[in-house]
Amino acid sequence: MDSDPTPSPSPASPFNMVSSALGRYIPRGPAAEAAGSADQQGDAAARPREQADPTPGRQEQILGAVNLDRDLRITRCNLDPPVFAGVEAVTGSPFVELLPPWDVPTVTRRLRQVLETGEPHVARVQRLRRSDGSELVVSMSILAAAHGEGLTVSLIAMAKRLHLYAAETAIGTSLDIGETAQSLADSLLAWGDVAAIDLDFAVWTGEAVTGQQQGRIRLRRAALVPDRAWPDGYVTPGDDLPSDASRLLAQAIQRHDAAQPIVIPDRAAIERALGSARLVRALVPGDQAAGVACIPLVLDGAPPVVLGVAEVWRREGRPFDDSELLDLQELVGRTAHHVDLARQHQREHTQVLALQRRLLPRSGGDTIETASIYQPAAPDSAGVGGDWVNSFPLPDGRTALVIGDVVGHGLGAAATMGQLSMEARALVSAGLAPDEVLEHLDETVSLLDDADSGLAAGYSALGSTCCIAVYDPVSHQVTLSSAGHLPPLLVPPGRPGGPVAVRPHPGLGAEFALREPFDVHAFDAPPGSLLALYTDGLVEDPALAIDEGIGRLADAVSTIHPWDALPHAARRVVSTLAPVPQRDDVTLLLARMIGYRKEDTATWRLPARSDAAARARTLVSALLRQWDARDATRDSVLLVVSELVANAVRFAEGPLTVRLIRSGQGLLCEVGDTGNGRPRLGRKGLLADGGRGLHVVHGLTTRWGVRWTDTGKVVWASVAT
Repeated sequence: MDSDPTPSPSPASPFNMVSSALGRYIPRGPAAEAAGSADQQGDAAARPREQADPTPGRQEQILGAVNLDRDLRITRCNLDPPVFAGVEAVTGSPFVELLPPWDVPTVTRRLRQVLETGEPHVARVQRLRRSDGSELVVSMSILAAAHGEGLTVSLIAMAKRLHLYAAETAIGTSLDIGETAQSLADSLLAWGDVAAIDLDFAVWTGEAVTGQQQGRIRLRRAALVPDRAWPDGYVTPGDDLPSDASRLLAQAIQRHDAAQPIVIPDRAAIERALGSARLVRALVPGDQAAGVACIPLVLDGAPPVVLGVAEVWRREGRPFDDSELLDLQELVGRTAHHVDLARQHQREHTQVLALQRRLLPRSGGDTIETASIYQPAAPDSAGVGGDWVNSFPLPDGRTALVIGDVVGHGLGAAATMGQLSMEARALVSAGLAPDEVLEHLDETVSLLDDADSGLAAGYSALGSTCCIAVYDPVSHQVTLSSAGHLPPLLVPPGRPGGPVAVRPHPGLGAEFALREPFDVHAFDAPPGSLLALYTDGLVEDPALAIDEGIGRLADAVSTIHPWDALPHAARRVVSTLAPVPQRDDVTLLLARMIGYRKEDTATWRLPARSDAAARARTLVSALLRQWDARDATRDSVLLVVSELVANAVRFAEGPLTVRLIRSGQGLLCEVGDTGNGRPRLGRKGLLADGGRGLHVVHGLTTRWGVRWTDTGKVVWASVAT
């Protein structure tokens, strides 16, 4: 292609750079070259417009440019190509006078942003007003002028083919269904004055879509442009269309079992088709004469599936011709799969969020108060991530607090998160210590993770972090183990808080690291203490060191008053500290320790001798009389304690520990010993030579079990009162 050898008068000017650079790639006929020659010899503003009757077969020029000063007023313009006829850019007038009123705030903000930052804004689809009231669709780019002199706005008139390409590219940039519908509606404005997207309710909610039975479709408005004040009763985004309107549209677009566009050319025909003043108010954007084209959003298949309908409205006197309808069908047809991708993303996002919510703690108990916050990153970033948190009472009266983070986002990360969370709960409930639970989770991660496929799907179980804490409400101690997780924060009553001294350990499944056992940390948590477990999304900020982020969280948790409601306090902490914009999921678990009162517990240490059972019955009987226990309850507890102590003397060595706890749910009996054997309930009956003790315990209690300690085991049993 030919280029102009004559250099421009001011090569550094963005106005000249854009005009000359883009002009080199636009084929020019003789008339255009003559005009171009005149442009090199004089001011573009003084040059007459290019001939309206171009040479047959010549490609129409579509480039224009406007210079603005820092007050956003026009200082120079080149809108000579005939396609810009009627766009009156007057020197000295504000640039926003070329825009529809509803676009002025957005465009003004973008213009000033380029002025302040110098960063260009490229290829925004924009409408310009013509003097006859019509509008021209252009691609508008904003560039900063040299030396801060102002702005250059380049305008490319959107030929229909170019617009189709640009629209399809823009529509596919988001996986949010609302944004996808909005982008499609914005693109459809090139063919009309108002555009609306109405989606099947199943598409809007992310549910699976199948072939619709005629008349059964339910539509919800997903997008509407332009953004303006609409009459009362008109359906706007988020509203459901009236059921009879949905039925009419469904019948129209599904004629003869094939989704087809329809055109209603004038208001009288629209009113006859709707047959109701209420429907007219709901579907017609105003009281002026207008026509509408309804184009179905269809997924190809056998049979094709209708996702919804796009409506393009035009004012009177602008009928749709066949070529425009073909263009509309092509654009909507090309972008229907983007809508379905957004639907699938919405479905996955909903499923992951539901799973995540199910894993959140429901409430605390009599001995501990908990509150949790889970705040996912923005849905259009990658969906919900792999943070998980849980707290649950253990059958022996203790409470477990668990938090973890799976690398990545999406359904795969959520599935891994759910598996690890449920396995951790099962193992802790079975009586394993926190470090033993992490060892099992470490093996699970190594076995279930396929690193290649996991990373390809956006997640990996390898390197997942987890922290498990178990609170004993009698001793007021917390036992904790961590696999690569950030250290918990402890705020003792009346003192400032800080991180718990946890020895660093690699994450789960970190086979590349030196394999070391998981450490166990035990620390006192007297009544009134606050323990905070959290994920890195709450404390990581590019502008701060991680230690500073943890320190800020410790300061915030330390300000929580003992009288503060814990859920409200958790929300306040997250709203204060969560980074903006949020780059990762934010999770926080707060636990306020309450514990048992001293008068509700008793502990005795007994030698492992033949008279230990009788001694235990005497001590427990005296305590139960002091607690005013019912006779039936006292008899059951005495028999259970006697059997457990006798069993410990028979199979274990060393001293025994007997503990009795009174709670709202009943009485909890515990017998600890130094043995490592696990009591099992066999199939032998009460008349067998041995094994009758556990059958007695099983029959008198609501639950019983075993937990392991550093020195042996504890057999516990719960008796209802």
